[in-house]
Amino acid sequence: MATTQRVLDASEIRKQFPFFQPHPEMRSLIYLDNAATTHKPYSVIEAVSHFWAHYNANVHRGAYGVGAKASELYEGARARVAQFLNAREMAEIIFTRGTTESINLVAYAWGRSQLKPGDEIILTEMEHHANLIPWLRVAQETGAKVVVWSITDEGRLELETLKSLLSERTRMVAVTHVSNVLGTVNPVAEICRLAHEAGALCLVDGAQSVAHMPVDVQAIGCDFFAFSGHKAYGPTGIGVLYGRREVLENLPPFMTGGGMIRSVNWDRIDWAEIPMRFEAGTPPIAEAVGLHAALDFIDSLGREQIEAYEHELTQYALERLQEVPGLKLYGPQPDRAGIFAFTLEDIHPHDIATILDSRDIAIRSGMHCAHPLGDRLGQKSTARASLAVYNDTEHIDRLVEGLHYVRQVFGYAG
Repeated sequence: MATTQRVLDASEIRKQFPFFQPHPEMRSLIYLDNAATTHKPYSVIEAVSHFWAHYNANVHRGAYGVGAKASELYEGARARVAQFLNAREMAEIIFTRGTTESINLVAYAWGRSQLKPGDEIILTEMEHHANLIPWLRVAQETGAKVVVWSITDEGRLELETLKSLLSERTRMVAVTHVSNVLGTVNPVAEICRLAHEAGALCLVDGAQSVAHMPVDVQAIGCDFFAFSGHKAYGPTGIGVLYGRREVLENLPPFMTGGGMIRSVNWDRIDWAEIPMRFEAGTPPIAEAVGLHAALDFIDSLGREQIEAYEHELTQYALERLQEVPGLKLYGPQPDRAGIFAFTLEDIHPHDIATILDSRDIAIRSGMHCAHPLGDRLGQKSTARASLAVYNDTEHIDRLVEGLHYVRQVFGYAG
């Protein structure tokens, strides 16, 4: 029997978020900066608060009851992430501070131990600095070479171009799942397959995808997958690195200190097994508990339902934005994620954002931590609106009305 897909109601979803409730000290915002960070539902805030209030203790070494409970909650969060990503086992999940630290971990632990002069790392023109600068730096240190995979004028990646770049010297292909500027959704499973055929590894930056669509790391076939909790309705200060066991077991640690060794004396250090080898010091325990609650929130709505709802909202936004004279939208159409980087006439993006803020509409402006992409687009700065599951068509309408108002403020007719 066919199942009926549940229709999501953004106005009802917003009731689960304290940020969107009336408050005497807060303005009521149309929040369209979700690619930068998402808001947190009551369930996440309460999970973190409950941990701090009742179970605050360090993990893995406390022989007392609260310490054991803290360890149980922390490792329970690891199991939840493994299930959410469809990892083969919990040991393939490493907790970090965010996507940036996750990719730095790979670049330094893997890159410093594996790369040598002449080796090549393929990066795309649309990468966020988190998936760019660590590789540039480790290439400088090891003598490896960064090879740039150019985008099309529409903002896509062509697989035929990748095939021409891959060679026996390729060691890593690092690619974003969804561009934080263009909204491009990249064919990461096919990219990973081609990388593996060439004998290379593949890392996927999932910061902009994991809260918006189903993600299955086994189906993607990636060697590494990174994301941040705060872009998925969870706390800041918590991120995830998924790594295939076969790869992780051969890596040295990224940072050293307490909790990541089996034994140590003056002459020898034996590293702990994965994933503890990569979690030196006190980990983000409460944040991991909050991430667990955030993933529960996402699944309570349904990842397929979120993807379908946001797709419809994205199509609506594309149609409405075309009504604004002088607006130039970057990235592919119509198949894209709900991220819209644009310019408007010759008005500076910071001015656009400031005027919209006066009308209680929050968007972002700047280079979005993607300087090489800005150079490719010929724009040092763009305005950017980005969607989440609590946005709706009224928010898009308010944005479009606000952009018309911006044009009027700067003397443009129509």
